[in-house]
Amino acid sequence: MIHVRTSFDRPSAEAVAGLGRFSAATIHEAQGRKGALAHRLKPVDPGMSFCGPAFTAEAQAGDNIMVQVAISYARPGDVVIVAASEFEQAGSFGDVLATACQSKGLAAFVTDSGVRDSADLRELGFPVFSGSVCIEGTVKETLGTVNRPISIGGQIVRPGDILRGDADGIVVVDPLEAEEVIRLCQEREDHETEIRAQHRRGDRSLIEVHGLAEKLKAKGLVVEE
Repeated sequence: MIHVRTSFDRPSAEAVAGLGRFSAATIHEAQGRKGALAHRLKPVDPGMSFCGPAFTAEAQAGDNIMVQVAISYARPGDVVIVAASEFEQAGSFGDVLATACQSKGLAAFVTDSGVRDSADLRELGFPVFSGSVCIEGTVKETLGTVNRPISIGGQIVRPGDILRGDADGIVVVDPLEAEEVIRLCQEREDHETEIRAQHRRGDRSLIEVHGLAEKLKAKGLVVEE
């Protein structure tokens, strides 16, 4: 018998909104270059982005019955994320399920499997991230887990972890670290704003602005005029 967990500790709306202000890349750098899911997990449209708590599921390769179970029990704002053994030769999700997700107010759908109906998904606008796009369908036979830790994209994702996705990829954040990560993201953003301002002024070289002179000298770089 398979038991479906529908309740777990979700992060605060403030934590989700706070992280949602920053790019996935900024969050990854700010939290010590950790939490990046594999780069092949990308949106079907570069303009798609999301931030929300993970609602996890595990499905068998080429089978989407647990995809439908997860969508059925997820709550508004959740990110349904499904590990399916990185099986890319099956479109486990398409425009029909995306419509269901959108009508429920879910934040996004993520899978390491494939999706299909990509043109319709782009038109619909609901954020969908996947390992591939393909035309082949799936069966609906084998049960799996819901809201247990899953391994996906080289990371362990737990129910309630905060996921941030954009055109560059997806990063996972421990909700217990969210407040500190937000602070570090803001520091990084402020620093980069100043760096860009210095470049616009144009009164210092790139090497000077980025503080690379001493490092390059120590590594033995010699510039010949």
